[in-house]
Amino acid sequence: MSLLEVSGLSVRFGATAAVADVSLTLQRGERFGIIGESGSGKTMAALAMTGLLPEGAELGGSILLDGHPLPRSEREMARLRGKRIGMVFQEPMTALNPLMRVHAQIAEAIELNPSGMAEVDVGHLLAEVGLEPKHGERFAHQLSGGQRQRVMIAMALASQPDILIADEPTSALDLITQRVVLDLIAEICERRHMALLFISHDLKAVGALCSRVAVMHDGRVVETGPAETVFSHPQERYTQALVAASQFKMPAVTREPGGAPLLAVDNLTREYRHGGGLFRPRKSVRAVNSASLSIGTGECLALVGPSGCGKTTLAKIIVGLDSATSGEIALEGQRYHGKDLPGSLRRDVSLVFQDPFGSFNPRMTIGASLAEPLRLEPDLQAEAIPARLQTAIEAVGLTVEMLERYPHEFSGGQRQRLAIARALVTRPKLVVLDEPVSALDMSVRGEVLGLLVRLQAEFGLTYLIISHDLDMVAAMADRVLVMEAGQIIEEGAPGAIFANPQHNLTRALVAARLPEVV
Repeated sequence: MSLLEVSGLSVRFGATAAVADVSLTLQRGERFGIIGESGSGKTMAALAMTGLLPEGAELGGSILLDGHPLPRSEREMARLRGKRIGMVFQEPMTALNPLMRVHAQIAEAIELNPSGMAEVDVGHLLAEVGLEPKHGERFAHQLSGGQRQRVMIAMALASQPDILIADEPTSALDLITQRVVLDLIAEICERRHMALLFISHDLKAVGALCSRVAVMHDGRVVETGPAETVFSHPQERYTQALVAASQFKMPAVTREPGGAPLLAVDNLTREYRHGGGLFRPRKSVRAVNSASLSIGTGECLALVGPSGCGKTTLAKIIVGLDSATSGEIALEGQRYHGKDLPGSLRRDVSLVFQDPFGSFNPRMTIGASLAEPLRLEPDLQAEAIPARLQTAIEAVGLTVEMLERYPHEFSGGQRQRLAIARALVTRPKLVVLDEPVSALDMSVRGEVLGLLVRLQAEFGLTYLIISHDLDMVAAMADRVLVMEAGQIIEEGAPGAIFANPQHNLTRALVAARLPEVV
């Protein structure tokens, strides 16, 4: 008998079917992956299995746990979640209580399962997920992304469940932390003989962790089978497209990288001061520490490193959103320190933010948002603006009619294209891209990266790409800089650095890369 058996599962919101006729089984100790793009129904199917569907959802089909249907009463279902099924949510910062210390939240999870209190305590769970007792005294905002995800796993393990459901547990983590969390989940499942239902759009993560997979598209399971078979010999066209998109193959373009120096960063330091009080001195933290780099005209330079190493802080200083404590920057020979970026140069530097949805004003049409940077060109005539907007939006493969819409009316991939169009509207020389594809589905990532390569060739752009995705960097970058604790510790061509890393951090980054699925 299967531990979990789902048959004909459907979830509807009025006339809209979010999940349709999904059937799957999960055996004891098995690690099963559900893959698919955003909106495919993966998370909604998992919420149905845990009784956590949002209000207004209509549930159909059957879900059996150890041969028994899930209880209809929320009180009984809550007991079941507290004993048999553990859930690790995608975004731990929103799932954890910001007003409670970590140890109190884990203790609360233990108290919901009195039968297991004799066998487990907060200290035991913290140690099991690789955290020290001091982490239990902290609040969620005082932990890193990887530490918060470990806390979520500890809470899910408090009930000693038979099934652990993990919904995109590594999507927001840097490469090293991602690998640590995946290895942790695998080790715990093995030791506890616990079944795992792993939900992700990252085929490499699923391939590294799961023995069987189901592929979902438009709310339906389109293919299922052993992970190795599905990834090496996909039968369905949709699965074939996903597997192909997981490998970055950039279009061939002709360009001459590494021309005359465009940007030079010299011994840049950014120091923050915090804390302190009447009898305590303020502490200082160096987010960027004596960093130096240069970018040639037409070059694509990548800056990689773990979360918190100072990559984004350095980028903000370069584009004039923050100022350096010491050191300076020169753009085509004109020197500045951050926010004092000369007005005559501001149109020459653009930034594509990591979160395209959060970077657009929801009350403004896309046309109005794209026109905002044109205020940096006071000599531009009003009648010339529509033509400039049309050129920018068509350059990213979208249509002029979309200028009248609002941000919420677009998909994630379209919003990223619009963010790129906004960055191009002033016809800049340098474009800084902060994790440009980290929030996108696998197939959309390939489209956006191909777009960036084409635009660089067409408009003669220079790129500074900030990322922790080494596969994307290897496909796009001419040179790579590795950053640790605010310092540039290694640089060179992607092929040379990734094949023969010299620094310990670079070795750790390369070792953390997940293998190809085929």
